Amino acid sequence: MGNRTAEISRATKETRVRVALDLDGSGKSAPKTGVGFFDHMLDLLARHSLIDLDVSAEGDLQVDAHHTVEDVGIVLGQALEKALGEKRGIQRYGWAIVPMDESLAQVAIDLSGRPAFVFRVEFKGETIGNFPAELIEEFFKALAVNAKMNLHVFVPYGSNNHHISEAIFKATARALRLAVSQDPRNSDVPSTKGSL
Repeated sequence: MGNRTAEISRATKETRVRVALDLDGSGKSAPKTGVGFFDHMLDLLARHSLIDLDVSAEGDLQVDAHHTVEDVGIVLGQALEKALGEKRGIQRYGWAIVPMDESLAQVAIDLSGRPAFVFRVEFKGETIGNFPAELIEEFFKALAVNAKMNLHVFVPYGSNNHHISEAIFKATARALRLAVSQDPRNSDVPSTKGSL
């Protein structure tokens, strides 16, 4: 199986981001982004995927949280792709349907090496507390593109923005947990192409 870990740092005029992860962890996390709600969501992502996740970010929060959230998605996606290496022996596909009280999220993932992103979610209002709800989509788009994966997110119903977001992060976590897990019946790359 090898060592499926990665650490990536990225610095721009807007943000400084560092992500370290272990795909074979126990779900430990230590997110420090300066954005409380986002830290909560990243903690859920780690806990329910069983991926150890250490995220630190300093961004231009005096402007807003957009650059910080998007850049964490970029770096997390890059770290995920690096930790997967040649993707030998992984399940590749993952999916989950997760309820959170009145909300339901459905997520499907293919670690295909090709980025594709579908986000069919309607939030009820523009914010979650003081967090812009639109940044949820920005985070997952950056994650999908930089991890080079297909990521489809669908919320058929839900009325509470916090619950909708929490269901999405938990469902993504569960789908990732399945997709990155080892396939006991196949130690090769799960593709007829021979590479992903």
